[in-house]
Amino acid sequence: MQNGFYSVTGAMVTQFNRLDQISNNLANLNTPGYKSQNEVIGDFMRLFEEKRDELPLENRTKEAAQFLNRSLNRVPRIAEVYSDFKMGPMIKTGNPFDVALGEENLFFAVETPAGIRLTRDGAFKLNDDGELVTRDGFPVLSKSYFKNHQPIRIPPEALNVNIDPTGRIEYMDQTAFELPVYLDELMVVRMDDLQELKPEGDNYFGTEKGRLEEKMRIVGETMQVHQFMLEKSNVNPIREMTALIETNRLVEMYQKAMNTQMDDLNNDAINKLASIRA
Repeated sequence: MQNGFYSVTGAMVTQFNRLDQISNNLANLNTPGYKSQNEVIGDFMRLFEEKRDELPLENRTKEAAQFLNRSLNRVPRIAEVYSDFKMGPMIKTGNPFDVALGEENLFFAVETPAGIRLTRDGAFKLNDDGELVTRDGFPVLSKSYFKNHQPIRIPPEALNVNIDPTGRIEYMDQTAFELPVYLDELMVVRMDDLQELKPEGDNYFGTEKGRLEEKMRIVGETMQVHQFMLEKSNVNPIREMTALIETNRLVEMYQKAMNTQMDDLNNDAINKLASIRA
């Protein structure tokens, strides 16, 4: 088989994977707090040189890896996928349980079946027990969670729930002479390295290595919590549509290249193999 098939096939598979990434971004165009996913295209040689010493080869030397098929060295592939944590625009909703964060490296902490996860999606609600939860029903954590492990619960008699810029939650109680009653405080956290966060679906972030609780830092004081607001997705629809068109054109180009390779292979088979005398 001609070596060109390897390069063209690898390039086409890369574009298919890139198409999945673009489609996911466009599907989350209206998801509050969603952070777009972007990719870095590299080649096999670059990846091999970066990870060579981690491979289980004898003596861990470059010479030990000479068995590699050199026709694969320049096959393009997605070398890395990363999240763009740039802030999206904010919109006013008027819902007292909609909360947005006004700084890039700030997150809400929620408790999921897989453990604590982070999110920028502040479209919260109350469940049947009066607990503050995400749209998926996962409890939103308070700053005192690691001390009492209790969810944020809004009592039935609470009126005019207020969440101030520090994350402090208060409500008005007619029985308390219309004075604000302190209830709890939202846990707001930050990461030392944002790229350690990996998307896990449904707008939640975790980490690949180590427990998230060990890497996140609870913010002591902040003035970036905004009630009655939601942060929109930071996906740029024009950029994504342009990338979508580009990807489709590249797939068409690689398809034509594959057809050319096949035509050449068939011509060789007909003109050369058929001319060999028995």
